[in-house]
Amino acid sequence: MANRVFQSVIYQMKDAIDRVVGVVDETGAVISCSELNLIGEVREGFVAERLSAGDCFTRDGYTYQQFSSAKHNDYAVFVEGADEVAGQFAAVLSISLQSIKQYHDEKFDKANFIKNVVLDNILPGDIYAKARELHFATDVSRVVFIVRVASGSDISAYDVVSSLFPDKQKDFVFNISETDTVLVKEIRKGIDRSDMEKLAASIVDTLSGEHYIKAVVGIGTPISNMKDLATSFKEAQIAMEVSKVFDTEKQIIRYDNLGIARLIYQLPTTVCEMFLREVFKQGSIESLDQETLFTIQRFFENNLNVSETSRGLFVHRNTLVYRLEKIKKLTGLDLREFDDAIVFKVALMVKKYLSNNPAKY
Repeated sequence: MANRVFQSVIYQMKDAIDRVVGVVDETGAVISCSELNLIGEVREGFVAERLSAGDCFTRDGYTYQQFSSAKHNDYAVFVEGADEVAGQFAAVLSISLQSIKQYHDEKFDKANFIKNVVLDNILPGDIYAKARELHFATDVSRVVFIVRVASGSDISAYDVVSSLFPDKQKDFVFNISETDTVLVKEIRKGIDRSDMEKLAASIVDTLSGEHYIKAVVGIGTPISNMKDLATSFKEAQIAMEVSKVFDTEKQIIRYDNLGIARLIYQLPTTVCEMFLREVFKQGSIESLDQETLFTIQRFFENNLNVSETSRGLFVHRNTLVYRLEKIKKLTGLDLREFDDAIVFKVALMVKKYLSNNPAKY
């Protein structure tokens, strides 16, 4: 594709510059030229000269000026002659071709298009027009993963994730920050949600097992329409933020599996504060010591079963009953009653949410 773009510009320059001009790739092969019979020729010694001479050099009666739209010097313009004018022509051409290639890459780059859709940087009406231009399927099922690096080595998570999903026509990987890498994955319709978690687990395991990178993965909900990719991305972001408050030990978080934590996270803090005041009318939650809170946590984990909890805590059943009675006296809530237990559980989550947002609290 780049060859055709370069050839179009070079051919137009043929009459304006009364010299042979062209472009070579990094191997020294002529990919575009004002003299068509030179296309395909390989310039001997070009590679060695390029590596030693720098961006601009002359060889065998031609002036070369390297350029690229990427991080590496992939191409070089050559102009017939080793004089000052040849150098000026080469410099002007390299700037022009670099700008043209960059524009062309952005215009026809599917990954860049997907990134703009995910980040909501493109109008909904323009999505389908651009998709048709890129011959991009808009009605397949996709889901957005956010891979956030918590700690690790100097190896880029982006490079690792990209290597795991090499099909650049179906799966797209890009960075949105120093710590966050986005994966837009094409999936089959009706995929089991657990399969998405397995996929996320393979990413986490590869990053930690092979590259010593600790990562957390947030998963949005699957979408079947391209315009909804931004929604799936925002859901993955919410999953990550909610996990920082309520599931700090989890490494894989699905938006559709957040449960009541998602509801609490989206409530105004004023409502949360009012709820706590109403629940703990008799006494503040701060009046409960760490041992009592730990007992409550184990009681919830054992589905309000007194016998199982007492065994797990290695205490007598009567000791646990005494602690539960103490909680009832302090708060007015009997955790052995299902309705009171639900209210208390939600209250603990609300308190945790407010504590993790000190600026709001």
